[in-house]
Amino acid sequence: MSRRWAIFAVTSLNFFLSQFYRASNAVIAPQLLQDLSLDTQGLGLISASFFYAFALTQIPLSILLDRIGPRRIMTALSLFGTLGAIIFSRADSFSIGILGRILLGMGMSCNLMGTLKLLTTWFEPFRFATLAGILFSIGTVGSMAATTPLVFLVQEIGWRQGFLLIAGINFLLTIVLFLTVRDRPTADPFGTASPDAPAGHPHPGPDLRLLLRKRDYWVISIGTFVSYGVFASFQTLWAGPYLMEVIGLSAIGAGNLIFFMNVGTILGGPAWGALSDKLLKTRKEIVITGLLSMFFIMLGLMMLSQDSALWVIVLLFFSFGLFRSSGPLMYAHIKELLPIGMAGTAMTGINFFTMIGSAVFLQGMGSFMQHFYPHASQGPEAFNAAFLLYAVCLAGTTLLYFLTKEKMGGS
Repeated sequence: MSRRWAIFAVTSLNFFLSQFYRASNAVIAPQLLQDLSLDTQGLGLISASFFYAFALTQIPLSILLDRIGPRRIMTALSLFGTLGAIIFSRADSFSIGILGRILLGMGMSCNLMGTLKLLTTWFEPFRFATLAGILFSIGTVGSMAATTPLVFLVQEIGWRQGFLLIAGINFLLTIVLFLTVRDRPTADPFGTASPDAPAGHPHPGPDLRLLLRKRDYWVISIGTFVSYGVFASFQTLWAGPYLMEVIGLSAIGAGNLIFFMNVGTILGGPAWGALSDKLLKTRKEIVITGLLSMFFIMLGLMMLSQDSALWVIVLLFFSFGLFRSSGPLMYAHIKELLPIGMAGTAMTGINFFTMIGSAVFLQGMGSFMQHFYPHASQGPEAFNAAFLLYAVCLAGTTLLYFLTKEKMGGS
């Protein structure tokens, strides 16, 4: 295996682990409620702390990733993640649980951005979207591993020993990453800076000023804030109550529908990337198609009831994952609008909004339904109102995205 494919393999496994940690609290929630003496508000805060720590870490990463390089940053943060998993496994109180999840959020915060940065230096520009799509699909498999496989692991050895085992895997992956990854090829075949040259300006200020002055950066950031925020809040939390309370499915039936949504995401990532790189030669138009499709899917969810045909529900859920998986092209879109030395800054900048969007929509949807429908916060009217709000956000974002420019190939 060549060096670049080894780098892609090991960093993809680290992103798999990041997605696993992100989704892991859902299936161990009963144990956390009991063992840490939590209420539902405390459980929600522990879960959200991962996302907030992850998002806030993107701010220094946006500078350091281009200055120091992904190898050292990813190694150091992965050690924090290992420590976080160990602390979380030993937590006996709310505060220790929060500390563990914060360290996990920090530790996983560079696994995506560092990998995308490495793709810009180790692979040709026309392969970027295809490989990014494969990377996001691998991450989705990590989210799926945090469901039934984690349940089986917890049943066998308990959640605490399970997290200790995963911490050990995390540590081994960190060692492999440090030994395998190099920030850029020695030969530098794609015309970027030499290995010893600074990746961008000598000081971080000009990079950030250039980025913050670009309208496209803000529009794309809003796009990923809304797109992933809507999807993540539904996939990781609210799809289950909706399917069980409104559609009348069992817990197993709801899990199967969410599984189909993940399948759509896995299949869509590489497909959209290849379509963008090789056939249509566009990022913008595919992203707009995805946003617009999500808008119509939200309207479709509002029309469902307990009498709806199962195949219609399956199609909507599969399509939701399929069209949302066009969202990662936003990273390729912003990367190609800026010099290659600013690739890490640009992609990490919009990733901040991606993660904040997931946290805001996770909390916001629950607060919205509770405020306007206090006596039936998980009833059909509450969910339909929330879906309408989502649709409005998606429609506005779609219109904004038409204002962006496009520059394929990073030239």
